[in-house]
Amino acid sequence: MLDESLLDAPERLTEADRRGLLRGAAEAGARVRTAARHTAEAGVGNLKPDGRPRAVLIAGPGAAATQAADLLGTLAGAGSPVTRLAPTGVAPAAGALRWELPGWAGSVDLLLIATPDGTEPGLALLAEQAYRRGCTVVAVAPVRSPLSESVNASHGLFIPMATAPYDHDEPLAGAAPGVLWALLTPLLALLDRTALLDAPPEAIEKVADRLDRIAERCGPAIVTYSNPAKTLASELADSLPVVWTEGTSAGPAGRRFAAALAELSGTPAVVAELPEALAAHSALLAGRLAAAADPDDFFRDRVEEAPALHARVVLLRDRPSGGLTAAPGARDLALGHDTPISELEPEAGGELETLAELIAITDFAAVYLALASGA
Repeated sequence: MLDESLLDAPERLTEADRRGLLRGAAEAGARVRTAARHTAEAGVGNLKPDGRPRAVLIAGPGAAATQAADLLGTLAGAGSPVTRLAPTGVAPAAGALRWELPGWAGSVDLLLIATPDGTEPGLALLAEQAYRRGCTVVAVAPVRSPLSESVNASHGLFIPMATAPYDHDEPLAGAAPGVLWALLTPLLALLDRTALLDAPPEAIEKVADRLDRIAERCGPAIVTYSNPAKTLASELADSLPVVWTEGTSAGPAGRRFAAALAELSGTPAVVAELPEALAAHSALLAGRLAAAADPDDFFRDRVEEAPALHARVVLLRDRPSGGLTAAPGARDLALGHDTPISELEPEAGGELETLAELIAITDFAAVYLALASGA
């Protein structure tokens, strides 16, 4: 059950935030600037690549590496394939994970390693394997971690991860807001140098500025009725979020939102892109999860019984290609099944800015839902 009174009690929110999630969301802009500075100090701005890599391989543990690969692949488009190397092993612990290069990887490929830990032996072995194959290796990880020594020994480029003092108070969640931007920012700058995507320093600065503005709009001191993130968290209480996305940037933002809901608050969610979402989730909205599926719900004893779980559509929209939009059809389908719908659409700006806004608001919403539900 969601404790909605907690959402408008900043002091209680701060006390409940034992993992520093709110601080991570609020300081996302600052984390981007710190990561950009570390990237510049590592010499990324002075690199003169021979050309685009044939393929970009990304390895790392957990949600942060998965989402970084998803975001970079979306932004890069078809220029060079961006592939995440999934780990194998008997457990998700750092010492149990292993990564392998595909058989075709070689000197024309780029390996990116992104980890908020840096103690994984499997990543060190991967860096050594890439060196033997002739792959270029770039890693982002905490400074003075074992991985930094392995990458330097393999003649790779190591970029220190932008960290905060409270990162070490509790184990870092892969979906935590600060972790994503600390790992993603250096990789954006690097792929800009390879002409794989457009992320010059001025675009990175605009991302930081946009994140700062969202932190002002969605911070714990802003009351629910004028706070889009708190409003969304309240709307998602006791519901199954059905996340629909439209536009290039909205896709990875929606997938990150679903992952953050699961990892931070224990809330399951389903996600799909429009217009295919309309066919994929039509039966879901017509089934027992629709609000109209339980006509006796109005008379339910709210004290003695848990409320029935109903779907709620969350529509994340960016600029649809060609000006065509499936949003009216999405609204008709949801409302036709008595399913409520929440909508988020970023302010105008560059692709990186609009992507950052969607991620920031949904990050705050996932954090508020986690804190108010006692997760």
